Amino acid sequence: MSENIKMDPQTILCDMCAEEDRKPAKKTCMKCEISMCVQHLQAHLTTPVLLQTHPLTEPMALCGNTKCSQHGKLLEYYCLDDMTCVCVSCAIEDQHRLHNMKTFSTAHKELLEKLKAEQLILQEKTDDENVSLEKWEKSEREKLGRCSVRLIEAVTKLRDISLTSVQSSVSARLGPIKTSKSSLEAAQKEKDTFRFLQMYSQVHQDVEKAKTVDLRKGLEPGSHRDKLVEEIKQNGEKMVSQASQFWGSLLTLVDPEHHQELVPTGSDLIFEPQSLEHDVLLSTDKRKVLCTNWTALYSSHMFFIKSTLPIPDFKRWVISISKDCDWAIGLCDSTYATNMIDGHVYGLCYKDNQLTSVTTESSLGINETQPRKGFRSQATQRPRQLYKPAVSKQVINTPGGNVEPQMNRPEIVEVVWNFPSSLSFFSRIGQHQTVNILTIKISSTSSDLKPFVRLDGLENEMYSNAARPTLYGMGYQVQQQYRNQWKCSCGKIYNESSDGYRYGGSFYPKSSQSTCSCGRPIASPLSIAVLCELL
Repeated sequence: MSENIKMDPQTILCDMCAEEDRKPAKKTCMKCEISMCVQHLQAHLTTPVLLQTHPLTEPMALCGNTKCSQHGKLLEYYCLDDMTCVCVSCAIEDQHRLHNMKTFSTAHKELLEKLKAEQLILQEKTDDENVSLEKWEKSEREKLGRCSVRLIEAVTKLRDISLTSVQSSVSARLGPIKTSKSSLEAAQKEKDTFRFLQMYSQVHQDVEKAKTVDLRKGLEPGSHRDKLVEEIKQNGEKMVSQASQFWGSLLTLVDPEHHQELVPTGSDLIFEPQSLEHDVLLSTDKRKVLCTNWTALYSSHMFFIKSTLPIPDFKRWVISISKDCDWAIGLCDSTYATNMIDGHVYGLCYKDNQLTSVTTESSLGINETQPRKGFRSQATQRPRQLYKPAVSKQVINTPGGNVEPQMNRPEIVEVVWNFPSSLSFFSRIGQHQTVNILTIKISSTSSDLKPFVRLDGLENEMYSNAARPTLYGMGYQVQQQYRNQWKCSCGKIYNESSDGYRYGGSFYPKSSQSTCSCGRPIASPLSIAVLCELL
């Protein structure tokens, strides 16, 4: 009897059977919204009208969700674009009319095949020992282990050389104390008055000498201490470097989105100058822009970044820029590189204490006239409209605004060219941390775009907005006079005249050897400054 048949709780039962003898359903009719056993299904299978207009599915619990909530019609199709069931009105009239539509059976078959393919991909991914959890964990442990071992070795070495040297110094310093102790004991044991008095002078000297001993004092001054101090400094720098690598690896492990180890720019990348003054030059490897005179920074210097390889293929570069320069970094074509006005440019600028994005968009312009056919009169000529590139700028940060501190003035900028559609800029902080500045969409289809960096000189405080009209009104001679300057390594800029140097309200004559407040002789030769470097 049916009462003795144990049913699976999830089995769909026939809705047309008597309540006390319900059999398992064979199919479900979406239109009738009922499930039917083999016996009650026969009408749907033998009646042509029902067979054609009543879609049958595998047994399922309907719960009243077979009708379109918007049109009240039967759900008959599946929209692959929106991944939802729709009725015929949705498919041919409303928002799904241009979408990829399938019948339920076809969609079921296609999506099932898609899931099987994705399952294989995931299976291959999990079966691949290169990405297995065990191998990943082992690799990360080994990497962190190497960092921690190097850090421990650096710390241990620094500790040992310091303690060993100081211990030797303390041991030598203990000599007078031991001598005074022996002298005191010998004097206290002496019973003869005459010999005691003869000994006292030496005992007193030994005691006084012992009293001056300071065991907490470091090494005695001399070449040995200087050599050890230098060795400690060198090992200390190694220790700090190892510590930085260790915590950087930990940050990269837990937050790889914002902490990634700085990968150096390819060694094949070099600067290609578009213009150079006599005081600006390139290093031998052409990866550094050098400056020998502060006045050289009053003009702009344009450099392309190119590869020395026969077939260049680079989409990333990292640049370090001096605080003494305003700058622009990005992509431009040869036209923009020539006049810095026309042409295409996409980049990031730092000028007047502000970060600015620079993009090129096409604008409709009138640049020439063209006569109409059949007319030769000048009056009947009409202008021809052409699309011309137009540079637009947008300020990213305002000094003192609510922005990341590193975005006020990034000193190391990483540029990633997601060829060919976008250009991303990141501020690098140390060896591991990055801050995303912005991403620019590239609309130009020109193949002439090249990576560039432009260096602009900072304006001296004498060229403030208040003073500029007065100075410029005096003519070229005055301007040239104030362009003869000497910049100290501490940052102060001295204006040179025929008889001396001026800073603020102070005057320093050339006849005497004057010094800056930092102690450096005024007008002494400065070391060559690095304005820009490919890291």
